[in-house]
Amino acid sequence: MKIPVHLNALRAFEASARHQSFSAAAAELNVTPAAVGQLVRTLEDWLGTPLFHRTAGGRARLTPTEAAERALPDIRAGLDRLGLGLERLREGSLNGVLTVTVSPAFAAKWLLPRIDRFQTACPDTDVRLDTNLKAVDFLSQRIDIGVRYGMGSWPGLTAEKLMDEEVYPVCSPELLRKTGSLKNPADLAHETLIHDLSMDGHAEFPTWAAWLHKAGVANPSGSRGMKINNSAAVLQAAAEGHGIALARSIMARDDLLSGRLVRLFGEISFASPLAYYVVYRADCSGLPRVRTFRDWLMQEAQSDLRA
Repeated sequence: MKIPVHLNALRAFEASARHQSFSAAAAELNVTPAAVGQLVRTLEDWLGTPLFHRTAGGRARLTPTEAAERALPDIRAGLDRLGLGLERLREGSLNGVLTVTVSPAFAAKWLLPRIDRFQTACPDTDVRLDTNLKAVDFLSQRIDIGVRYGMGSWPGLTAEKLMDEEVYPVCSPELLRKTGSLKNPADLAHETLIHDLSMDGHAEFPTWAAWLHKAGVANPSGSRGMKINNSAAVLQAAAEGHGIALARSIMARDDLLSGRLVRLFGEISFASPLAYYVVYRADCSGLPRVRTFRDWLMQEAQSDLRA
């Protein structure tokens, strides 16, 4: 098999094609634009054909040729596989960076308060958090492992259930004292409700209307009130007395233990159909850093259940 020799040039070419700019590619690769341009020209000389249409002005001053466009998917896949191969060379060690993807709210309310325990147990592993509300591509963005909230199925990823949860109303102790009238769920009709829109559009995501229906409230609309697209901010708003939130138990646990929030109508149980899952690519499951972090997450979740 003939091995490509211009690996740095291929990286420069791929980044330039993706950004349509030598300058942007240079910023990504931490070199100068002149160096990127020279690498691309070296590759063009070796191939005997241009790889870009170059124009003096306009938004897209650097566009790949038709032949380059056809080649780019294979080149990107090859660079990704090379990156994975380098990881394989280091898989006998816990040393290095572990990239973990989680939602901003899960990071703030569950992971970050506990991460020191992992760092103490594995001081040679540097954790890099990628906080994102949207699902990311593990291969192209070099993600090692993550925690996702959903039904447990994501294409291309192995998913292991980490934690179930339930949902229930919460508010600040001060707001509860001020109202003094929350005797049954129907009384919520007179209060400001705080809505979690962090997964707005997901058919199974628990809503106020669904909880009120489960609680037996006739004709529950549950649509008015404050709307926030971050679960941690929803709990913060409730703790500051701005209204009553429909809390997710995993997110609210520490706030309830500290007394910043109180649970309302504890006799009503409403299990969420969604759960938290540890997710990773199957071909990375043997990496010690991935396996160790996965086991630590599972241990932390079990500790919460026993507490």
